[in-house]
Amino acid sequence: MASKIFYTVVAVVGIGGASGAAWWYQNDPQAAQTLMAKFKGGAPAPAAAPSGPRAVGVEVAKVEVMTLRDDAQAVGSLRSRQNVMMRPEIAGRIMALGFTDGARVNAGQTLVQLDDTLQRAEVQQSLAQVSIAKANFVRNQELVAQNFVAKRVLDESAASLQVAEAQLSLSCARLDRMRIVAPFSGVVGIRNVNLGDYVKDGADLINLEDIGSLYVDFRLPERYQGKLTLLQSVELELDAFPNRIFRAKVEAIDPLIDANGRSIGVRALLPNTGGEPKPLPAGARPVGAPAAATANAAPKPAAKPAGAPAKPPTAAAPTSLSALPAQEVAPRLPSLCPPNAGLRPPVPAQAATALGPLRPGMFARATAVFAVKPQAMAVPEEAIVPQGGRQFVIQVLPVGSVPAAGPLPPNTEWVSKRTEVKLGIRRPGRVEVLEGLNPGDTVVVAGQQRLQKDGTALRLVEMGRGPAGAPGGAPGGAPGGAPGGAPGGAGAPAGVPNPAGAAAPTAPTAPTAPTVPATPAMGAPGAAPAAAAPASR
Repeated sequence: MASKIFYTVVAVVGIGGASGAAWWYQNDPQAAQTLMAKFKGGAPAPAAAPSGPRAVGVEVAKVEVMTLRDDAQAVGSLRSRQNVMMRPEIAGRIMALGFTDGARVNAGQTLVQLDDTLQRAEVQQSLAQVSIAKANFVRNQELVAQNFVAKRVLDESAASLQVAEAQLSLSCARLDRMRIVAPFSGVVGIRNVNLGDYVKDGADLINLEDIGSLYVDFRLPERYQGKLTLLQSVELELDAFPNRIFRAKVEAIDPLIDANGRSIGVRALLPNTGGEPKPLPAGARPVGAPAAATANAAPKPAAKPAGAPAKPPTAAAPTSLSALPAQEVAPRLPSLCPPNAGLRPPVPAQAATALGPLRPGMFARATAVFAVKPQAMAVPEEAIVPQGGRQFVIQVLPVGSVPAAGPLPPNTEWVSKRTEVKLGIRRPGRVEVLEGLNPGDTVVVAGQQRLQKDGTALRLVEMGRGPAGAPGGAPGGAPGGAPGGAPGGAGAPAGVPNPAGAAAPTAPTAPTAPTVPATPAMGAPGAAPAAAAPASR
């Protein structure tokens, strides 16, 4: 029992002694270090000099003037300017085809001729009835003039003539429906039928596409509605033609906004051309001309050796009924119907356009260009400091331009100032400044969290380098090493003499403007002569 009490007392005294020693060490660390040095038999450590105000290390960048575009990106698809699927209005058997697959046809050209034997017979019957009705009408006119018949007989003969003429028009209309013609000039696709096939009314025969120019349809968020106007420029990139840019013009804007996606439909007109080369990034070399660049160019014929026999000309692809093979040409029967007797109006002729490389259905990345600003002020996105719904940047100004926030360290050259700015266009890594800055101003891009007051002393630092203006030699360099102020210079390793002898140090000069790295994220080697090189590892 006595031993337990003894152990308890010893533990309590030990804990109290340790607590007191810790309290004493925290309140008087200098005395504690002196006591520890005496206990170990060494000399007491020298007292640390009181620390004064220090400059805040920050990274900076300059306000640049560059060309910025106000645009919006979207995806879309190419569509034919005009397209139609040719279908018969009356069932019948195909007697002739007036095209070849994938060929170009002209407006009004016969594409499919159905068997019209019955329809022609009906027209001939109607013509005979009209002839009889006309003869009766003329005869009754003479009889009425001689008072041999009543005038009622003349009226009945006139009505019969009108009925016969109407029957003739109906027969001619039925005959005309057996011939399917192209409503516009374009390119036909691959047919789904052959000669002798019996097709019903409404069956798909052949598609006709006008691809002299194409439409590109895409959708943009409704917030761009106020910026969209007709004839605006649209740049397109197609996966089928990399490294090419195609330019279109806005032709129509949908007045109805989609309630589900809150987007507005836009249609642009795109000429079917080979486009233009896409600008290469700085320093890039073109690998080779893409295939799209020569899509419209005619191949150059190979040089013909001397004395070679002339090659017979190749027959052109048939594009009309007269050029098709004989087994696919419908017999040209004389027209039985008089002019404007139930026939469809003739299709106006259209000028033929060259076929380009673009095709309907291609996937396109569209960029609608709203405005181009050639003299826009831009800063890195990292320089923007949002606060309370407003946007700020921290400017780097010489000492004396802003009242100091407190005592400044010696040799201080730059201080901070918080400035409110108005932002404009945003681009990856850059943002436009509309108000608040001037071209050439210097702003802080890293270290803003430690700048809470205007007038704080700044120390300009580059990524991967020491503070601007600091000695750059690595520690341990032997006498005679290169001065550290040279870009990338470092002292010679210990024990290695300098063959050229000791170099006299050059007195540094005070910079007149803050040193700014080439990019806000990474410092360019040798960007500032006074910048220090990193110590060798």
